[in-house]
Amino acid sequence: MLVDSHCHLDRLKLGDRSLETAIADAQARGVSHLLCISISDKNVSEVLSIAHRFPQIFASVGVHPLDIAEGLMTREQLLQLTTTDKVVAVGETGLDYYYSEDAKLQQQESFAMHLSVGAEAALPVVVHTRDARADTLSLIKSHGSTESAGVLHCFTEDVGMAGAAMDLGYYISLSGIVTFKNAEALRDVARFVPMDRLLVETDSPYLAPVPYRGKSNEPQYVREVAEYLAELKGIPFEQLAQQTTDNFFNLFNRAKPVHTVGA
Repeated sequence: MLVDSHCHLDRLKLGDRSLETAIADAQARGVSHLLCISISDKNVSEVLSIAHRFPQIFASVGVHPLDIAEGLMTREQLLQLTTTDKVVAVGETGLDYYYSEDAKLQQQESFAMHLSVGAEAALPVVVHTRDARADTLSLIKSHGSTESAGVLHCFTEDVGMAGAAMDLGYYISLSGIVTFKNAEALRDVARFVPMDRLLVETDSPYLAPVPYRGKSNEPQYVREVAEYLAELKGIPFEQLAQQTTDNFFNLFNRAKPVHTVGA
């Protein structure tokens, strides 16, 4: 049993296939649950609609740091959304100075608000961070909760940041990037992160793992990520799958596992 802890199901590129087929394909490969991620007030309704259509899919609510120019949610709007059925996390939020250095202050204000809403709602926060290590950790310390905490998703930073985030109660989620040829530093992180703080994800439709690199990513390919990490850590695949699934439900504790055919 596996969980894809971060995917964008409203953005999957499926051609003639339906979302139902993509979910069934994931189930057939042992992916029992998925967390569908909101990135703005423009897609939150679709994310919630998908989560309500499928019992094994949960939702997050928030505004991605690269989407804040399209419009910010107010604190009141975000708090209200956290009370919606199937919502188990706040985010995707965070800081991205690589693509949008000019919007640092606005990103920081949005991130701080998301962190404080997560703390008030007792929900974990899904954090995107790129080229913003010090500010990310500083804002988590000043505005976040160590009890509900959260996850640094699609982690691409170094061992030092992983350790600092885990000291604040955060989990580390690895995507298909860890399978890339030039990702040895990230493989060092994978070896470093203890099993009880590790999550796996696709971030689909982006960042498909080897051997699908360059193609559109899908939730079913989280199995390739998990199989690669199990081999890297020298443990049976079944052990890694079970532990990362347990970790998901420990962190996103509003999510309750459901049994679905084929999972």
